[in-house]
Amino acid sequence: MSSSPDTYDIVIVGAGPVGLLLSVCLARWGYKIKHIDNRATPTATGRADGIQPRSLDLLQNMNLKRQIMAYEPAKVYEVAFWDPKNNGKGIHRTGSWPSCPKFLDARHPFTTLLHQGLIERVFIDDLRKHGTDVQRPWAITAFRNDGMDKAYPVVVKFEHVDTKEKETVRTKYLFSGEGARSFVREELGVKIHHKDPISHVWGVMDGVVRTNFPDIKMKCTIHSDHGSLMIIPRENNMVRLYIQVASSTDPDWSPRKQARTEEVQALAKKILHPYYIEWDRVEWYSVYPIGQGIADKYTLDHRVFMGGDCCHTHSPKAGQGMNTAFLDAQNLAWKIHHVESGFADRSILSSYESERRLIAEKLLEFDSKYAALFSQRQPSAGEVGAASQETGAEEKPNEFVEMFKSSCEFTSGYGVAYDPNVYNWSVSHPAQSPLFHPQGTTLRTGRILPPANVTRVVDANVVHLEQEVPLNGSFRIFVFAGVPSTTCRALIDFAANLAKKKSFYKVFQRDDIASVSFHEKHNPHSLFFTICTIFAAPRPSIEISDVLPRVLARYSNHVYADDLWDQRVPDAKAAAHAKMGLDQERGGVVVVRPDGYVGCVVQLAEGNGTVDALNDYFGAFAARPVGKSEVQARL
Repeated sequence: MSSSPDTYDIVIVGAGPVGLLLSVCLARWGYKIKHIDNRATPTATGRADGIQPRSLDLLQNMNLKRQIMAYEPAKVYEVAFWDPKNNGKGIHRTGSWPSCPKFLDARHPFTTLLHQGLIERVFIDDLRKHGTDVQRPWAITAFRNDGMDKAYPVVVKFEHVDTKEKETVRTKYLFSGEGARSFVREELGVKIHHKDPISHVWGVMDGVVRTNFPDIKMKCTIHSDHGSLMIIPRENNMVRLYIQVASSTDPDWSPRKQARTEEVQALAKKILHPYYIEWDRVEWYSVYPIGQGIADKYTLDHRVFMGGDCCHTHSPKAGQGMNTAFLDAQNLAWKIHHVESGFADRSILSSYESERRLIAEKLLEFDSKYAALFSQRQPSAGEVGAASQETGAEEKPNEFVEMFKSSCEFTSGYGVAYDPNVYNWSVSHPAQSPLFHPQGTTLRTGRILPPANVTRVVDANVVHLEQEVPLNGSFRIFVFAGVPSTTCRALIDFAANLAKKKSFYKVFQRDDIASVSFHEKHNPHSLFFTICTIFAAPRPSIEISDVLPRVLARYSNHVYADDLWDQRVPDAKAAAHAKMGLDQERGGVVVVRPDGYVGCVVQLAEGNGTVDALNDYFGAFAARPVGKSEVQARL
């Protein structure tokens, strides 16, 4: 009699950025994971290398930024633009612009450049700390959602690449992070839809060079009479070069065009003339066609999911592949967590595809234009200068200025904007109250919470408010409490209504609340919510036990003074309130999803209205009845 197969909460196939980040999140939250990769060793050379500002925020929120920075990556603050000289004698710098312009409110206004293998190593080390290892080299050979086991409905079969040893397991979920050649996607019959015919082929080369080119330590886009080239600085004196090797306008055009290392180096030398360049060593080299493709579906049954390059392919020059994969993984991780831990209804899993596929579509649309602009049309020096400034209201920006601005927001990661759904409140949301989205707020649901500096009351530390709650699967409830004397009654009512039996807060109270450590900062009452209170008052004037009811005072490490000046709102008395567009005396409540995106904004009012509105918001997707209504709205 054969024994029953081992069971897992999730099987993850592929140990690239998307699979590893998903694995890290779920391992930290206590899930049993089987993670395999068909490669014998982690990434050694090549592949992705750019961490955009929003992704660095995410890694900081996961307490992984320090480990990334320990490798001393290159940082790109500015991009230089080079064009042919008018006399045809070489190239010259025609302009530059910030990598992350000042009109973007970014904590890290630079792109971090580091070899993908080192980034993977950070994730792998974190996985081991939480009892999970990537098993290598194993390949998936079959899978099926047969439903024979209701708890573990997906059966998955593997084979060791070398020994041919076989294994069968059952799992609640299967995730493919295999990349563009996905076995899972092929088996599901999910097609990749390609946007446009391939029209350019590029070579990419990582190496250590000697050169007198003055901007070799900066990101550069270079165009000459001999072709186009992009320079990306890297760690350990390395440089990545992207070199155009073929175009559809060539007489011998082929999308399968190949070129030897020496041919591409010779072309790079011609493009950089009159500057010289020589290679001490080449670490990695590849040739790729530029094309944009997107999967028709990210899942068919909400048990087998896909993400990363398995679902979207595009040009690598804008540095979006790994960063988009990070956000795919983060989005799916907390939604699986909420379903499996009994907080959210299973129907919410459909929002993974609707949210992330929308962003992939926008990425492909952007990438198609970006790649064409880089490969074909070159902006003039005048355009570059204009692009580094905000356009006046009376001036109609030209195509390049428009492209530059939209690309800066998008490529930084701050341009991600999810459409209204059960998580992102709108006037069509099941939760309806006149207190939603109070007049004056500048926050948009489905977009990242803006950064704000505040002073933590208990220790007088100046902190980044948006980073104070780590990525732990909890909603962050920011109570902007305005002036204490004005909002005293509203806060008392808010706390009293939280304590009601059917409130979202009480319904999802921790089962082990009686034994929770005194030192628990983030989740003393519920594993799904953390409450932060921000007063528009100087820190020395805030006595937590005097101004907050007991339930809010329990979060003493999350009580803050909004008493710091901010150059973006120079006249504000309470800058954090002002940056959210909230009344600086009366405040408001901002609910932020576990991934940092704004879910809803509610007026802080006396009476039960504020908590009733929040009950209706959370009740729209909660797995248990919340608030007054026994019938919960669903996706």
